[in-house]
Amino acid sequence: TLKQFFVCMLQEDQYRAAAIRALCKITDSGMLQAIERYMKQAIVDKNHSVSSASLVSSLHLMRVSPDVVKRWVNEAQEAVNADNVMVQYHALGLLYHIRRSDRLAVSKLVTKYARSALKSPYAVCMLIRIASKLIADGDAGPDSPLFEFIENCLRHKSEMVIYEAANAIVNLKSTTPRELAPSISVLQLFCSSPKPTLRFAAVRTLNKVSMSHPAAVTACNMDLENLITDVNRSIATLAITTLLKTGSESSVERLMKQISSFMSEISDEFKTVVVQAIRSLCQKFPRKHSIMMNFLSSMLREEGGFEYKKTIVDTIINIIEDNQEAKEAGLAHLCEFIEDCEHTSLAVRILYLLGREGPRTSQPSKYIRFIYNRLILENGSVRA
Repeated sequence: TLKQFFVCMLQEDQYRAAAIRALCKITDSGMLQAIERYMKQAIVDKNHSVSSASLVSSLHLMRVSPDVVKRWVNEAQEAVNADNVMVQYHALGLLYHIRRSDRLAVSKLVTKYARSALKSPYAVCMLIRIASKLIADGDAGPDSPLFEFIENCLRHKSEMVIYEAANAIVNLKSTTPRELAPSISVLQLFCSSPKPTLRFAAVRTLNKVSMSHPAAVTACNMDLENLITDVNRSIATLAITTLLKTGSESSVERLMKQISSFMSEISDEFKTVVVQAIRSLCQKFPRKHSIMMNFLSSMLREEGGFEYKKTIVDTIINIIEDNQEAKEAGLAHLCEFIEDCEHTSLAVRILYLLGREGPRTSQPSKYIRFIYNRLILENGSVRA
């Protein structure tokens, strides 16, 4: 009866897409084989919503009945040539999942459709991701045809595809600064885009690149400085943290002043990104520790959650351990913090640090007052 019901629904235009979506939840292979003819027809249906629904349902069915779905490969290949961008994207996704256990078949799939100039930007983005995975798994170099395909996508008419290609290149492990240059140029152009999504995507990717190739991002510093005043504070934060990783020692003080102007307007998540950038900057320019330490101290006094405060405390402790000249100033800032600290674990950690480093300072006795205050005012864990 259920089989007959689905057969009836698959023959009705207005119910076909819903029936196909329901079929993806059926695990009975006998029933699937009985209605296979209808599924094959649905994949190449002229109604784009029906075709997309059947392709996506086939992807779900791959988990429970892969052998049944593999018999629909010819229909999926036909759907890749469809005019609709979503049908083409879903069809390519299904073909990849059918063949993904066979590296050679996947490589042929990418080579075939890289030459055919797919109309769907979504499908091209998927092709770029598949190609970059093949390059990463096979340790292929820049001479690989797959790398050449990704690099050619930097000149695609769709901004989505251009960004996907640039992002893929900068994330490849073996990429050298010379191979990065075209991607950096594209991301630099996106930094001045009127679209906030493109500006955000570009500056976030440049921020990631600056961790491994800071010199390559230096060319974008002027564009990044223009983004410090961006109305979108997420973009401004990423711009400033990227500049902190790529800027010179002489620009540290100026950058710190620019950061402080909008710190109260951004979320804890982005404040944490700023703190992490300051930590790497302290390692790069140890002579500027006092400026950065004062800034971190002011951040400790502001409102914020546990993870945010923990990141600041970790950074100050990290600076103290790396730079002997910063020890006493760092301990003084931490002592001020535990006078009004609502997080027991942070207070315990700072007291432990005082016990370890305090006796080695020039005036150990000045820390006794802070320790004694905690002894009479705090909970059991801190007092102990």
